[in-house]
Amino acid sequence: MIASDIGVILAKALRGGALDADEGTRLAEAPPEALDDLLDAASRLRDRGHGRTISYSRNVFIPLTNLCRDICNYCTFAKQPGDPLAKTYTPDEVRAACRDARRAGCKEALFCLGDKPERVHAGYRAWLAGRGYATTAAYLVDACAIALEEEVFPHTNAGILSRDEMERLRPLNHSMGLMLENVSPRLMEPGMPHHGCPDKAPRVRLRMMHEAGELRIPFTTGILIGIGETARERVESLLAIREIHGKHGHIQEVIVQNFLPKPGTDMAEHPEAGEPLELQTAAVARLLLGERWNIQAPPNLNPRSLGRLLAAGINDWGGVSPLTVDFVNPEAPWPALKRLADLTTEAGFTLRERLGVYPEYLLRLSGFVDAGLLERTLPWLDADGFAREPSPDSSTLAPPA
Repeated sequence: MIASDIGVILAKALRGGALDADEGTRLAEAPPEALDDLLDAASRLRDRGHGRTISYSRNVFIPLTNLCRDICNYCTFAKQPGDPLAKTYTPDEVRAACRDARRAGCKEALFCLGDKPERVHAGYRAWLAGRGYATTAAYLVDACAIALEEEVFPHTNAGILSRDEMERLRPLNHSMGLMLENVSPRLMEPGMPHHGCPDKAPRVRLRMMHEAGELRIPFTTGILIGIGETARERVESLLAIREIHGKHGHIQEVIVQNFLPKPGTDMAEHPEAGEPLELQTAAVARLLLGERWNIQAPPNLNPRSLGRLLAAGINDWGGVSPLTVDFVNPEAPWPALKRLADLTTEAGFTLRERLGVYPEYLLRLSGFVDAGLLERTLPWLDADGFAREPSPDSSTLAPPA
């Protein structure tokens, strides 16, 4: 039997009430014996808002550069210039990757890259200047244009961008993203995971999220759990996202991403978040945010928990690539799309492919996707705003006739 106060909070969430930080923290700190009740309530909310549909995007992951000015204590994506694995894609390599993506049926080009490496790496700064670019963001604009020329639609996750940079990228991107990770400045202190990472400052990330809303850019964000934050800090991070969306209506998706330790990092011995924390936090996210929100859990980071995550109230698996690894988590392979579809079906859901932007921002909510880009996108959509044929198993990405 669950504690009476938890039951009251769950009943409030099911009535559509907005939970506050104290109520959310009570759920986030609920004992293991209450987990099934949290999952049940979260699933019921999800079913009200999304039915039994689970979405995903078929993408190609293009890490335009893995140089970065930040030094995160848990990251293996960022490389130093002398590292043999350091790489910046040339325009020809971007084009080749997008052509491969078209042949594999991908519709999204996920551009993920380090934060402002030109500010700390002179050699990279010279590489950009030799090609006529003052900043990585300026090069990214042309890279997104190349993807569109090849009929693959960009979604950009480039770290911290200025308002002007986002404005230049907006006509070329279905959506953009930045993980909030956590709203607590405590995690920036010495000995904490975000120390030495100026771009992880919560006020900087919140500023960019607000400005993206003012520009009406469909935006993906989320929290990273298990890095040393408290339950209260997880809840306050989700509520900060809810508040921003309440002002601008642009948060298209919230990711609940679980920490996995990586060899060779300062946090290699830090325990992983684990299934119970991922399930509980996904359910709390649904209960705090409500039935209509799109909530994702990365399937490659939770390969043994996929069925349970569906029971926790998520409605999206995120981007899954048939071509490229998850360059941020290369040790965690994507599940095969057929396996993901079979598992989703076995759990009583229908898996549907979406683009890098959610259907409501394409068909129902006007003014979020650039008008010219939306016109190019409509032939790819079915009546519900999901991806039209060719199916996920097709070998070409030619637009439907």
